[in-house]
Amino acid sequence: QVQLAESGGGLVQTGGSLRLSCAASGRSFSRYTMAWFRQAPGKERELVARIVWSDSSTDYADSVKGRFTISRDNAEKTVYLQMNSLKPEDTADYYCAATYGSGWYRYEYDYWGQGTQVTVSS
Repeated sequence: QVQLAESGGGLVQTGGSLRLSCAASGRSFSRYTMAWFRQAPGKERELVARIVWSDSSTDYADSVKGRFTISRDNAEKTVYLQMNSLKPEDTADYYCAATYGSGWYRYEYDYWGQGTQVTVSS
């Protein structure tokens, strides 16, 4: 099992940046594909970015490509989401998640953090 705890959310102006962190505890962190999801009020939770355990390859939602970067530090058991050029539509609760699966689908993720709120003001 793995426990996840997000941090780094907050209020930022349009065009600003934030870096989210997700600290993991438990065993075998390096074997998990990790992801960031987000959920805006009244909307479904969506995959923002994932990083694969085997080769650290990454994938992003079209809406954040070129602006967000996911990375991981296996020694520190932490995954990051660097968010630049933030827009009001990025406002959401952001969740860290872990899976032993491929990580393409929300249902694959067995472990979730409690989320951190990001608000982008216009």
